Amino acid sequence: MDQLALLFVLLLGALVSVPVGDRLGLPAPVLMTLFGIVLAVADFVPNVNIPPELILPGLLPPLLYAAVRRTSWRQFTANKRPIFLLAVALVFVTTLCVAAVASAIVPGLPIAAAVALGALVAPPDPVAATAVAGQLGLPRRLVSILEGEGLFNDVTAIVLYHVAIAAVISGTFSPWRAGLDFLLSAVVAVAVGLALGWGANKLMDVLGDPTLQIGLTLLVPYVSYVVAEELHGSGVLAVLTTALFIAEYATDADDVMTRLAGYTFWVIVDTLVTGVAFGLIGLELHNAIRTASGRWGELLGWAAAVVGVVVVVRLLWLLPATWLTKRLHARRDYDEEIPTSWRETVVMWWSGMRGVASVALALAIPLKTDDGSPFPDRDVIVFIAFGVIMATLVLQGLTLPWLVRRLGVRADTEHEKEIEKDLALRAAKAARSRLREIEQVEELPEELSEQMLRRAFEIGFRISPDVAEDERREGHDKRVRRLKRVRRIQSEMLSAARHEVLAARSEPGADPEIVDRVLRHLDVRSLR
Repeated sequence: MDQLALLFVLLLGALVSVPVGDRLGLPAPVLMTLFGIVLAVADFVPNVNIPPELILPGLLPPLLYAAVRRTSWRQFTANKRPIFLLAVALVFVTTLCVAAVASAIVPGLPIAAAVALGALVAPPDPVAATAVAGQLGLPRRLVSILEGEGLFNDVTAIVLYHVAIAAVISGTFSPWRAGLDFLLSAVVAVAVGLALGWGANKLMDVLGDPTLQIGLTLLVPYVSYVVAEELHGSGVLAVLTTALFIAEYATDADDVMTRLAGYTFWVIVDTLVTGVAFGLIGLELHNAIRTASGRWGELLGWAAAVVGVVVVVRLLWLLPATWLTKRLHARRDYDEEIPTSWRETVVMWWSGMRGVASVALALAIPLKTDDGSPFPDRDVIVFIAFGVIMATLVLQGLTLPWLVRRLGVRADTEHEKEIEKDLALRAAKAARSRLREIEQVEELPEELSEQMLRRAFEIGFRISPDVAEDERREGHDKRVRRLKRVRRIQSEMLSAARHEVLAARSEPGADPEIVDRVLRHLDVRSLR
């Protein structure tokens, strides 16, 4: 098997892991990591030879962009305190604690190298957290905080990592210079992200075609990351800023085709890239085995100590941080956005899995310093990092579903239905209000006016059938049955039309492009 064949195997595994994970009740990223481990120990599978400097910019931008599409700026602002405590403060604390323990137990490990190790294992993976949390049906407030933590903690960790690596390579370190670099990195990233977000928004209006617009959304995260890195800014923060800007300002309520096609496209991209990323984590077992040859006991002991620090520090930080955040939020009536019980806090603690960013940063450690000497204990750092990733991702990922069921932490589905029902009512009322405005300008026949009024009601009913309880109109049940019957008959009519048009594609002299264009019109009509 060569490298290209291995890539296709990982892509196929990414697709298969989704239904298998649903059936087994396990997160797909964890299954892909296990699949990568199985491939790593197989004799016919080659070692992965991807340049380390390409892993982070190759995998992270689309994953971050896909994650941001599922959230909004409102969620970040509502959760700014818990996100700050987790994504910034906790990353600093974890880095320092890991560095202290690692420098104490690993003989000869420089402080700066220990800080680099702490920085690369400190951030929980945004992809793993959102994929696992979303699949388990956790309360939305927990998912929002985990998403925010996962998206922003990489910014802090990567800057700390670069500062520590530069200190090891050059042999010098200046706290003031490190703080200035951190600040400038954030400013440059935000500026690049806003500029590219604004430019992409304008370019989408010029492109017009949904296919071209979606293609642009695939390029924008990469461009944002590369430009920010070239200007010595944070590529991760630039991607987040660009994605949030586009999500806020590039949405046209009437651009149905772009929205539907874009949603499908990014679900596919997210599934495939996530699968490949976590498959590569499992495949890195090759390097870990080679590093540990003859030193298994010693290296496993060091890795276990660092795993203990990472897990315990997160718990010890979450308990007082959650209490403090609840106190601050309670004064502002925002307590619904944070964990409301110790059970939810425990779930947040156990959701701190490491993944793609940690692997990429570990592999990106330089081989040599400026004076030509080998980077101190590089193999040891990579092995410990791999041990932390495996322990948190596989152990916590496999046991998190059981823990969630055991603690009974579930989303309030009744509350979600009430929100959905309220939005459905608002949509139906907006449609009826617009109909009344049209009637004031245009003279509509009574029959057409009644038909349009029923259509306005249907808009809300299709979103949430519960709105019917608030529609106190005579003969409601009869109209609902009639509506269902009309939809069924219309669906069968459209199905017959699609079959007929599709059959014409194989007829002699048929133009496939024209047939496909007609078929797209029928498909869009079927969605209404």
